[in-house]
Amino acid sequence: MTYSVIVIGAGSTGAATAHDLALRGFRVTVVERGEVASGTSGRNHCLLHSGGRYAMRDPESARECIEENMILRRIMPEALELNDGLFVALDEQDLSFKERFLAACEECGIPAREIPVKQALAMEPHLNPNILAAVQVPDGVFEPFRFCLSFLATAKQNGATVLTYTEVVDFVFQGRTVAGVRVRDRRTGEERVIGGDIVINAAGPWSGKIAAMAGVDVPVIPTAGVMISVGRRWNRMVLNRLNMPGDGDIIVPQRRTAIIGTTSWRVEDPDFIPIPEDHVRLLLDRAERFIPGYTRGGIRGIFAVARPLVGRRGVAADGRELSRTFECFDHAVDGVEGLVTITGGKMTTARAMAEKAVDVVCAKLGLEIPCRTREVPLLSYRAFFAG
Repeated sequence: MTYSVIVIGAGSTGAATAHDLALRGFRVTVVERGEVASGTSGRNHCLLHSGGRYAMRDPESARECIEENMILRRIMPEALELNDGLFVALDEQDLSFKERFLAACEECGIPAREIPVKQALAMEPHLNPNILAAVQVPDGVFEPFRFCLSFLATAKQNGATVLTYTEVVDFVFQGRTVAGVRVRDRRTGEERVIGGDIVINAAGPWSGKIAAMAGVDVPVIPTAGVMISVGRRWNRMVLNRLNMPGDGDIIVPQRRTAIIGTTSWRVEDPDFIPIPEDHVRLLLDRAERFIPGYTRGGIRGIFAVARPLVGRRGVAADGRELSRTFECFDHAVDGVEGLVTITGGKMTTARAMAEKAVDVVCAKLGLEIPCRTREVPLLSYRAFFAG
């Protein structure tokens, strides 16, 4: 393979894209302005989605999530905790959603089954004892750093180069074709040019800023959400509220912690997200409805991160009505050749996003190289640091 591709971003999407490219034989360079998973990927809810959260409102995303959930179980089991999830009815309004929720899950291909309340409380003894119903789904949990390293370790084995603390400051053009990127080493301040045949913009909520350097537009809407972590793992399984997605309706166990989330509002700058005090109060109140005494674990962290949601006309700006699916943009249609953006989606769907982006690259170069990331097992995340 004589073609080289530069991937901007070493979060989940960039890491999965580097893996797919390297597996298909491309020469790959990943540039990341911080550490691996130091952006949105490293500060999310750590949920391996079953798709249940989106089954009623966003079935396209729900189907993507359950399909990728099953693929990730096969290719990267070392980075996942396959602990399942419960959707629970906290009141009569939640209970009224049960039949519609079960029907929506069936329509989307999500295995979901109602279990007796007594059984749910036995499985989760700290759960509110007054719940009215419980539905079990194949949710899970991942460790974000290990998730990304698993993809990058395998990419490195296949020849990829990963450059951290390397920030893209501009594009290099030959006419109207992108021929590389100018980067700055954030440790030394030195700048240099890295050449490539194609550049893939996988910078998440920063993808709009990256695209603007090339004079093109990406309709990404950075939408922030607050999460609160406490120093006790109150729940074994992922706990969701049996209702439409809303604020403070999910508690995800992560190692020895439990994380309540999340809220949703649009922000202008993903690097500067003030945390509203009323969001914190709301989340703590909602957490107590799930798990009485939640804050007795002691608050370990209150944090916020921006989601890279793809905007659509006539849709509310706070993000709840925006789809969680992803889109790939070939900027040749904007008059800039050699630049592709992949954005939106979830961490759960990173592999599918990568497949889409690399398919576009292959088509642009007239290559017919099939994707193999559905079947090829990933190396341990530990292998990233070997050699």
